[in-house]
Amino acid sequence: MSVVSNAGPLIALARIERLDLLVAVYGEVVIPPTVYREVSHENLPGGAIVARAEWLQVRHVDNQTAVQRLRFWLDAGESEAIVLAQQLGSALLIDERRGRGIATALGLRVTGAIGMLIAAKQRGFVSSVTPLLDALITHGVRLSPRLYREAQKVTDEA
Repeated sequence: MSVVSNAGPLIALARIERLDLLVAVYGEVVIPPTVYREVSHENLPGGAIVARAEWLQVRHVDNQTAVQRLRFWLDAGESEAIVLAQQLGSALLIDERRGRGIATALGLRVTGAIGMLIAAKQRGFVSSVTPLLDALITHGVRLSPRLYREAQKVTDEA
């Protein structure tokens, strides 16, 4: 299974040095060029890893008209990621609320960094999500208490 990712989940997972889980869970991770530019800076956590990642595929978006329509509500990376997921028939990995809502309304299968961590536990790639959730918070990733508790509940860690 492949997934198209927006920048947010890549940055969050890079901050806790767990980009490896993306490959474990999805096999193929695809991003549009704008997202690549956003996440591959040397000064970003994990930026150098992303820039050299052989498992990460950068694909161009064919329908630039659709991207421009979404730009009214979303930034360039989110817009390209949504249209690329439509183009490839892939799931979309995105954390931003507005982008998730639009992608869902367009019929895409949507998950975020926390959903990916839950999937990693369910598939046996990690033994617990709680330390990963705590690490995300420690490294400045905003995570609501409700989502934190829900992730623990779903993974039987509550």
